[in-house]
Amino acid sequence: MLQVEPKDRGLSLTTINSTISASTFLATTSLALSSLIGTLLADSSHQKLFKNSLIYGNTSSYINSIKYITLLICFLVAFGSFLQCVRSFVHACFLISMPNAVIPMSYAQKAVIRGSACWSIGLRAIYYATVLLLWIFGPIPMFAGCLIMVLVLHLLDTNVTPLHQFEEDNKSCNVVTEIN
Repeated sequence: MLQVEPKDRGLSLTTINSTISASTFLATTSLALSSLIGTLLADSSHQKLFKNSLIYGNTSSYINSIKYITLLICFLVAFGSFLQCVRSFVHACFLISMPNAVIPMSYAQKAVIRGSACWSIGLRAIYYATVLLLWIFGPIPMFAGCLIMVLVLHLLDTNVTPLHQFEEDNKSCNVVTEIN
């Protein structure tokens, strides 16, 4: 049960609220970029831009439309993921800040884990959209971007430090037992 004093919940609520703010910003940015890409798809005069000699590969309007549509899908997935992240974290804040309620800790824990998973999916969609953005300039920049992205994500996602094995604090267990 969430048997913590209200003053001790402040740090967790502040952390979750910061993530909500960041998710809202990234969702708004993803939606704005999706709107921009939709506008570019609807405008037929932008095709002259891709006749530049610096762009390698196929520059036909069909291929360019495919590039824009895949980029649009990526930003829409990021938008949806960040919205779900906000939804889950708002639910977690609600559960954590309930006064005088007996709520199982697993409910708040599930909401935080779900929100974190949506946050991760949204960020991955933006990473993938960055590589797809390089595809507009040709296959060589996209390949270089893919290699760099794989290296960066490998460095960020590998954990060589073993996780700390947390043990229950006997004092806090006694307090929770006495309250129940």
